[in-house]
Amino acid sequence: MTAIATDIERAAGVLRAGGLVALPTETVYGLGANAEDPVAVARIFQVKGRPPSHPLIVHIAAADQLDDWVEVVPATARLLAEHFWPGPLTLVLRRGHRVPLEATGGLETVAVRVPDHPVALALLSAFGGGVTAPSANRFGSVSPTTADHVRAELGDAVDFVLDGGSCQVGVESTIVDVTGETPSILRPGGVTREDLEAVLGHPVSVPSTSGVRVPGQHPSHYAPRARVVLVEPEQVVAEAELAQEAGHQVGVFLPPRFADAVVKAHAVVALPGSLDAYAHGLYGFLRELDQQGCDLIVASLPVEEGLGLAVANRLRRAAGPRPSA
Repeated sequence: MTAIATDIERAAGVLRAGGLVALPTETVYGLGANAEDPVAVARIFQVKGRPPSHPLIVHIAAADQLDDWVEVVPATARLLAEHFWPGPLTLVLRRGHRVPLEATGGLETVAVRVPDHPVALALLSAFGGGVTAPSANRFGSVSPTTADHVRAELGDAVDFVLDGGSCQVGVESTIVDVTGETPSILRPGGVTREDLEAVLGHPVSVPSTSGVRVPGQHPSHYAPRARVVLVEPEQVVAEAELAQEAGHQVGVFLPPRFADAVVKAHAVVALPGSLDAYAHGLYGFLRELDQQGCDLIVASLPVEEGLGLAVANRLRRAAGPRPSA
């Protein structure tokens, strides 16, 4: 048996015993527990410092298991699952009897997805059930995209860390509400709005507010220790230099079109030209500036198309209101 196969069997045993496993997915690392064990699920909230009203995503091994976890599967949900699973798409449906209310934040809806990562799928198959798995970090902070990120932030609070390398997508899954007549995006993510519209054959809305609570939409979320300030792209250099002169340790997200600019700042991240590459590197960039001692990060929003919509969503949340000291 290979080392990774041994680790997968060990991780499945930890889940069966009510423990917590950090597992890789194509989006970010998740903090997993047996979805049918209310005590284990409650421990996720404790370790993360996550409000119990904030619902979790149930990860399953294959689309044909969806009926086991939800009350009814509309035709639209089956169509989306057929096209995008395994993959970074989460569907919100009516909760089935196997899902405890502890996993849904007390809601009668549940978020479900099939991750597109060989290690995650192998674990789900070996375990034989569903796994609730929000991002494996403290609530509201930057999501982890490597096993080392998980270890650095959660340490011994996790019973086992299953290392599957660096996450390919780098931002969380797209969450789509399919409980009503018209699907809507509750959280932009790894599946783009354009891809959804191509499959559905009609526009898909991204409402600014929704009556359905979903992960990652707290006013302040995905936030580094440094405060994030968003400005227009043309103002990034001037705003950064002004803040540096005022005594801040400034980190800068430098847009590609200003790649040749010389910025008087503490640290500079030259952003990639590809939106896919930006999404893949976003959380790593934020962590890097934290590690370099920045107390302020100046950035601008990318064009909100393709994965740029997900990146813009994460940056807005990262710049959201901070809890008072």
